[in-house]
Amino acid sequence: MLVIPAIDLRKGRCVRLYQGDPEKETVYGENPVEIALQWEQLGAKMLHLVDLDGAFTGLSENAKVIGSIGDSVHIPLQLGGGIRSREAVEKAISFGVSRVIIGTIAIKDSQLAKELIKEFGDGIVVGIDARDGKVAVQGWTESSAVETIELALRIEQWGVKEIIYTDIKKDGTMQGPSLDGLEEIISQTSLQVIVSGGISSREDLLSLKPYNNRVKGVIIGKALYTNQLTLPDAMGVFA
Repeated sequence: MLVIPAIDLRKGRCVRLYQGDPEKETVYGENPVEIALQWEQLGAKMLHLVDLDGAFTGLSENAKVIGSIGDSVHIPLQLGGGIRSREAVEKAISFGVSRVIIGTIAIKDSQLAKELIKEFGDGIVVGIDARDGKVAVQGWTESSAVETIELALRIEQWGVKEIIYTDIKKDGTMQGPSLDGLEEIISQTSLQVIVSGGISSREDLLSLKPYNNRVKGVIIGKALYTNQLTLPDAMGVFA
C-alpha cells in the first residue's frame, strides 16, 4: 500500500485546509518544490498535488510551481483541482504529471469524462469527494444530488479501475479515515481505492490494513506537516 504525501497548492504556497474550507487555511511552506524534494528524499514513491486555486475558480495560479515540481522530482505525480477540460489534462501531462484526477466533470460533463477515460486510460483517475453520502463538486463548494456509491458504480461501467475517495468531513481533521464509506465502495464495486482524509496516526493506518487487497494507497497531509506522523514511520506500517 502506497503512502502518498499531499501537497496542496494555493497562490504558489503549500497549505492545508480544514474540511476543504478556504477560510480555514494553514500555510506549511512557501516553496512547494523544496517540500516535494523532501518527500522524495524520505522515500515517497508518489506525490499527490492539489491545485486549490484551480479547484475553487477553474483558474490555476500554480502552473509554474507544478511545472517546477515535475522538473525536479523523479517519482510519479498525480494532480487534481480544476481539471475540467481536455486542455487542462494535456497541460498537466506536459508538466510531467503521470495521473490526472478528474472529479467535477464526472458529474457535470459525463461525455467528456468518458472520452478522457477512454483516451488516456490509467492516466485518468476519478476523485470521489463525499459529504454526507453525496458527491461534492467545484472544489467541494457545491453538493450534487448524486450519491457516492451511484457515481462509483457509474464510472466503473465507464472503464475506471481506480478512484481516490475522500470524506470531506474527515479532511484536515485528523479524526481517522471514513471506513463506512470505504466499505460501501469495496462491497459494491471492484474499484481499487486510494483513501484520503483524516489520517493522523499509526492506528489509523493499521485500520486500513484489512482492506489491503483493495486499498492501493493512502494520502496523508496534515499529519505529516504537523509531525503527528513521519513518512518513514507511516511507510513502515505497510512494509
